[in-house]
Amino acid sequence: MNAIVREWLDKADKDFATARRELAVPEEPNYDAVCFHAQQCIEKLMKGLMIHLGVIPTRTHDLAYLYQLLAPVCPDCSWPVEELRFLSRAAVAFRYPGESAEREEAEQALDIANRLLNMLLSLLE
Repeated sequence: MNAIVREWLDKADKDFATARRELAVPEEPNYDAVCFHAQQCIEKLMKGLMIHLGVIPTRTHDLAYLYQLLAPVCPDCSWPVEELRFLSRAAVAFRYPGESAEREEAEQALDIANRLLNMLLSLLE
C-alpha cells in the first residue's frame, strides 16, 4: 500500500473515531456531526481503495456515484446503494439549517459506516 492510500485510510480512521466519540458523548451529542463524519470515513475509504486499484477518484461526496466508479474495477465490492445514499444525504442535509439528525439517524449512519469500513478494509488487504 502506498503512502497516499495510507493517508486516505488514516484520515478515514480519524473520521470514524470522531463519529464514534460524538455519539458516545453523554451531554448534548452532535448527531449531525456523527452523520457527517460517518459519511466522510466511507468517502475516504472508497477513494483510497480506488487509488489502490489505479483509479483516480473524482471530486465528489456522493457515495453512490463513487460506488458506480468503483464497482467495475472491484467486483468484490458489493453494497446496497440505498445505504450509500442515506450516508450521502445525512452528511449534507443535517449540516445546514432546516434539518437536524436524531439519535436514531446517527446510530444508523454509524452502523452503515462500521459495516462498510470492515468490507472496504478487507478489499484493501
